[in-house]
Order: sequence, then structure tokens, then C-alpha cells
Amino acid sequence: MTENQGPRKIVERDGTRFTLLGTAHVSRASADEAAALAAEQRFDAVAVELCETRHRAMRDPEQLAKLNLFQVFREGKAGMVAANLMLSAYQRRLSEQLGTEPGAEMRQADEAATARGAPVWLVDREVGITLRRVYRAHRWWERLPLIAGLFASLLSREEVSEADIENLKQGDVIESSFRELAEHSGILHEKLVAERDRYMAQRLLAEAESAEQRPREVLVVVGAGHLEGLAMALESHPRDALSEQALNSMPPPARWPRVIPWLVAGIIITGFIVGFLRSPELGLRMAGDWILINGGLSALGAALALAHPVTIIGSMLAAPLTSLNPTIGAGFVAAALELTMRKPRVADFQSLRDDVIHWSGWWRNRVARTLLVFLFVTLGSAAGTYLGGFRVFEHLMAG
Repeated sequence: MTENQGPRKIVERDGTRFTLLGTAHVSRASADEAAALAAEQRFDAVAVELCETRHRAMRDPEQLAKLNLFQVFREGKAGMVAANLMLSAYQRRLSEQLGTEPGAEMRQADEAATARGAPVWLVDREVGITLRRVYRAHRWWERLPLIAGLFASLLSREEVSEADIENLKQGDVIESSFRELAEHSGILHEKLVAERDRYMAQRLLAEAESAEQRPREVLVVVGAGHLEGLAMALESHPRDALSEQALNSMPPPARWPRVIPWLVAGIIITGFIVGFLRSPELGLRMAGDWILINGGLSALGAALALAHPVTIIGSMLAAPLTSLNPTIGAGFVAAALELTMRKPRVADFQSLRDDVIHWSGWWRNRVARTLLVFLFVTLGSAAGTYLGGFRVFEHLMAG
């Protein structure tokens, strides 16, 4: 390996020679090397560490302008959209520091292969599926650090030098980082790295088998952290469609999280009934505290997101009712109000990717701010439900 050459692995499988190129996702040298190799005629196909969603976003920068926010909230995808934006913002901020484009090596490899008419294989798992598998693999109390980590990456201002990024191309450094990560969170490593290694290996074998003429040489452009795991999976794992399907599926959600909101609502409503039966004055005190605590914390969430005054008032009024009806959330009501009062402009969609690089942009951009309104009001209502519920039963015990 030369000084400017990224780490590589060669795997020969069923008549196809796979050249795995390990890259750093925010490195100019990686982008140049990926483009140069993808342009070589000896490679019959070029595979990149992209899924369909990221590939479309890469080729169509205006894709976010087509986002239907109301549909995002209605389908319960607001958290996933926000998480994607946070991850993208962190990578783009690093790239901004280094003067490089995030994922440039994937884009340039794609363009170089397309220019000479070579097929481009998208072999990575959908990012939404990966994030959901990570989320569902953790118990509910383990999910809070994950969410906090996303916000921390958004607020972090730690400088990262280009020399540090280039060092990530050395296999021993990146593998050591993954081993340390696995010691602290084996589940996180399994879902983010190991599963995707096996999935990409299955996709490579499937693409090679389904080609009209089996390719002799394939260039595979992946992040350096996947190099060792992908090479091992290609060498040792047989082609298995069922395995690929399992790695690309969503584990069924646990039933108890769906039951708990109804159970909590039932208990609180029962508390109100008992309170009013004992004394109208007691019932009114309970109702007043419930509205103040639940509505107040939801309104506070909206205020922290710098929502429109109508949204803040609407959150205050809606949360005490929606908390007793799990079919609709206070966050959804607040987001709908915010969209009505401050409809995002075309410019907000166009500048979304750049605005969310810095934390202040989340409050300045109307699209991002609506996501914050949804998340903060949802958190405020959830906290208000439990705190308000405890207050209701304090009244019952005292009465």
C-alpha cells in the first residue's frame, strides 16, 4: 500500500474478484482514489456503501424540498427524519471544517462508473431500517443515551483535523475503535457495523449471481470500518436469501409499549371518577393540577422550540386531552398548528441540509423547527402524563 493509498482487501468468490477499498467518508484523498479506481475499465461493476434513499438524496439535492411534513408526522416518522438530519449534520460539519463534501468518495465512484457505462450496485441496507433496528434492539431505558448522543453530536464543537480523518483509513486504528465501542455497547456495534457487513456481503453475492454475465472484477467502495468485517463475511458466508431478508427486516415491536398508554389513561380517568364521586371540589383540584402540569410541560416544550404563540397555547390546551387518548399525540397536534401558523417556505426546504449543520439553524429553519416542536412537545406531554398522574393520586391519598 502506498502512502496515499487507502486500505484494501481482495476476496475471490465463485469466479469473481472483489476489490474492497476502505475509505474515510470526509477525506479528499479517499474521494480521488475511489474515482480513479472506478474509472478503470478492468472493473466490470462498482459497488458503493449506499442505500436507495441515500443514493437518491445524493443525486437529487432538492429531494428534501419534496418532503411532505404533514405526512411525516401522521405516519410517525418525525423522529426518524430528525435523527437522519442530526447524523447528516454532524458529518457535514466535520466536512465543513475540512473543506470536503460528505460522502464525496461514494458520489465520485458512482459518477466515474456511470460515465463509462459500468453498472453501479447499491449494497448498503436502508438507513431507516438500520436506525430502527438499533432503536428496537435496546430496552426503553437504554434508548435515552442514544437520543442524547444524537443531540450531543449536534451540539459538539470539537475540532477534527484532516490528519485525524486520514488516520481512520488505517485498518488497525478503525478496528481498534470498533472493538472499544463493542466493549461498551455490543448491541450498537452489532446493528451498526456487523449486521451491515453481513448484509453488504449478501448483496454483493446476489448482484454477482443475477448479472447477465458474471463479473470477473468488482470494485467495492466502503468505509474503512467495514473493511475487515465485509471481507470475512464474503469469504465465509454462503449466499443465503433468507439471511439477507432477515437482516433487512424490522423486528416486531414489543406489545407492552402499546398497552401502557391505554393502561395509564385508564388509571388516571378512574382516578378522576373516584375524585369527583368523593367530592366535586376534590375532582376540580385534581383536574386543575392535571391541566397545569401536563399542559404546562407541553407548552414549555413548544416554547423551547420557539413555536408560534398559537402553537404554545394549543399545546397547553391539547396535551391534557391527548394524554388520555393514546390514538393522537400532543406532538402531532402541536406540529399541525405550527405548520398552519408558519408554513415552511421553499427556501426553508432548500436550505435545510445547510441550516441543520449548526444548532441555531434548527430554530431558524421552519422545517427543522417544526420537527423540534413535535419532539419537544411529545417529551413534555410524556413527562406531564406521569407527573400529573402522580399528582392526581396524591390528591386521592390525601383526600
